[in-house]
Amino acid sequence: MSGGRRRIGLVGAGPWAHAVHAPAIAAHPRWELAGTWTRRPEAAREIAGRFGGRVFARLDDLLDVCEAVAFAVPPAVQGELAPRAAAAGRHVVLEKPLAQDLAGARAVAGAVSAAGVCSATMLTLRFDPDVRAWLDAIPDGAAGPDTTGSARWLSGGLLGGPYSGSAWRAEHGALLDIGPHVIDLLDAALGRVIGVDLAHRAEPDLWRFGLAHAGGAHSSVTLSLRLPVDPTEFEATVFGAAGRHRLDRRPSDAAACYRRLLDDLASAIEQGRTDLPVDAARALHLQELIGQVLRAAG
Repeated sequence: MSGGRRRIGLVGAGPWAHAVHAPAIAAHPRWELAGTWTRRPEAAREIAGRFGGRVFARLDDLLDVCEAVAFAVPPAVQGELAPRAAAAGRHVVLEKPLAQDLAGARAVAGAVSAAGVCSATMLTLRFDPDVRAWLDAIPDGAAGPDTTGSARWLSGGLLGGPYSGSAWRAEHGALLDIGPHVIDLLDAALGRVIGVDLAHRAEPDLWRFGLAHAGGAHSSVTLSLRLPVDPTEFEATVFGAAGRHRLDRRPSDAAACYRRLLDDLASAIEQGRTDLPVDAARALHLQELIGQVLRAAG
């Protein structure tokens, strides 16, 4: 640690790193941005110029000077590099999906488990105060066969803007990008998702699928990032024996959510814990479910 602040390195320097990772780390009272590594040195220099930290020519050099590594890269790159960081004993902040495919995701989660390091996945919804209050209001154990849930997230996020040119988002659209957030939210609200009841994809990038939960509850999801909708349509609802609980606002400040993630990560490290509810094992569970949705949709 430097001056009481833990040192974290940033891997990646794209739009999400500029908008969320770097500013949240730079402003955090418990973390210091040690530096940035990316395969495009000029992009790393832009991060350093705005938010501080060094520019590293090699990933291993970055790993040598930090306690944790935050990834802001496409899934295929994260799947390649995150196991290296974990094997070096570095705690990791991960994006979703974990890797390009399920084999890669299992390799990331396995490397984190084998190294015994702390991991946190940037599931933005879970770090928003309103979402946490909504989840806390749902009674534990009340989500049985007489309780259902639904979630809807519709936007035009891939019709233009900084993420519309992302190759991995283009392939499966909303399912890979916002699907993990929504599945994670329903899983936290209604109990562990154990299967996919049905799935269908229609144009433009419109996904509809149903989920089965361990306690007997069922939920339905509708997603798209290619509808001309502004502002985003977002809603999650639980109703039945658990009562009626409606959430109609998604987080608007992703950097604030990321700061709360960093708080949780720092506390877990200080306490010697590796059991954050959004760890790599959780991200693997979500990617396995995404795979089931893809297979069910044909």
